[in-house]
Amino acid sequence: MAENDAWIKRVTPELAPPSLGDNTADVDRLVKGLRQRLGGKNVRVDFSLVKRLSRELRVHDYCVRGAVYRDGDCWRLIDVFDGKESGAVYGLSLDLGSSTLVLRMVALTSGETLDEISFNNPQIEIGADILTRIHFAGQGGGLSKLQALVLDELNRQIGNLAEENGVARRSIVGMTVAGNTTMTHLFLGLDPHWICREPYIPVVNRPDLVNARELGIQINPEAPVLVFPNVGSYFGGDLIAGILASKMTEHEGVSFLVDVGTNAEVVIGNRDWLMACAGAAGPALESGVADMGMMAAPGVIDSVVIDPDTAAFTVGTIPSRGTSTATQDRGPIGICGSGLIDLVSELFLTGMVDLMGKFVPDRCGELLVEMDGIGHLMVVPAEASGSGEPLTLSQIDIDGLIRSKAAMYTILTTISRTVSIPFGDIGRFFVAGTFGSYINPRSAINIGMIPDLPLETYVSLGNTSLSGATMALLGVDAQRSLFHIRDQITYLELNVNQEFMNLFSAAKFLPHTDRSLFPSVKRLVE
Repeated sequence: MAENDAWIKRVTPELAPPSLGDNTADVDRLVKGLRQRLGGKNVRVDFSLVKRLSRELRVHDYCVRGAVYRDGDCWRLIDVFDGKESGAVYGLSLDLGSSTLVLRMVALTSGETLDEISFNNPQIEIGADILTRIHFAGQGGGLSKLQALVLDELNRQIGNLAEENGVARRSIVGMTVAGNTTMTHLFLGLDPHWICREPYIPVVNRPDLVNARELGIQINPEAPVLVFPNVGSYFGGDLIAGILASKMTEHEGVSFLVDVGTNAEVVIGNRDWLMACAGAAGPALESGVADMGMMAAPGVIDSVVIDPDTAAFTVGTIPSRGTSTATQDRGPIGICGSGLIDLVSELFLTGMVDLMGKFVPDRCGELLVEMDGIGHLMVVPAEASGSGEPLTLSQIDIDGLIRSKAAMYTILTTISRTVSIPFGDIGRFFVAGTFGSYINPRSAINIGMIPDLPLETYVSLGNTSLSGATMALLGVDAQRSLFHIRDQITYLELNVNQEFMNLFSAAKFLPHTDRSLFPSVKRLVE
């Protein structure tokens, strides 16, 4: 991390104690010393600090180190610490997801990650979907409760991270937050009422810096909190963070970025331009489409292989971190989106489902059973599952996945045609989020969810919302880039696109009604 790019710095000024011959005021003395260390740049001190700085300076015999952050052309003082100690200062980056929050603690001097923790968003108790939370926020006390739920849990988890790593909360002196537009509003206590109502207007797209004290975040009270900007109601700071993390705006070649969460969010572009859109392809690919569907977690199926001769299933599950295979293998407990894509891909390649995604009884054999009048395929019998219940895939489950994959491919096709760039001209196809961490591009191509491109085109980036937030925590260049990215984006509204439904209908087959679009799949099934 370049020192001259740091957003937050630890600075040790040379201060002489006051005397009859030097009666400079305490705060002025400190500011002068800091300015000398910061190349003459202006230093500002908020009044909340002014009231206690005299005492702090005297307690430490004027031997202090200051934590400062860059605010435009000047530096602002966050706090002063004992200069005789070499204690580090820390920052937090937060992926503010509607289902899961991921919190990372970083040593600001080195840029190294100390620890990271993920936890469920407690607002789920109000409603799993964003619209339910928006409506609840409009009720008496609803907005305050939603904000308190997430802040209380966040503060508890911050305390856990700090304690486990031997870090004092006061030495956590900065934070960045990336989330979708609604989650950002609820985090800041802003009314999201008009986000879901025509003409879909947020309260603010570029929140100013606030300090931790104003938000009730239990770190250093004066720590600056940077909340990522959003483009509009349906394009939030989490995706801007993803663009920043992918570095797609640093290259001349055109790239795709796809982040699958509550929605499927898609960006295409390069260093000169960006176009983005979002569509409802996400929930089914997270956990919502199948009865046995779950979010990616230890014990959840994330890969499937079917023997074409015996129809035997081999499933892979997500391991528990730091646990041996022998002790963690209690059988799968469900399936996540990537596992579901693998499963349907294998069913299609082995002829157990047809082009319309319908079960082929002769190929499925005894694995196909009827439950409540609906066909179910036995994937994991009860005696082999971790829950003691059989894991089955129903025809309804497959139909839901096909709608989701058709929506995904149609979104990609629509935005590609809008900018007149064929899939073959895409240099990199970045896949972000938990979904992107586990997805097998080969399987996604087989079912016609993503374009039939060389596999090396696809790059899994993991949690780009958290990565982008961390980049902004560490560097002002990254912060400038995120605001440049925000201003560079053109948003494509799919709801008014006349061609979308025609393309969607054509994509509701495996892999597609136009088999020429998927030549590699055609070779596999012939």
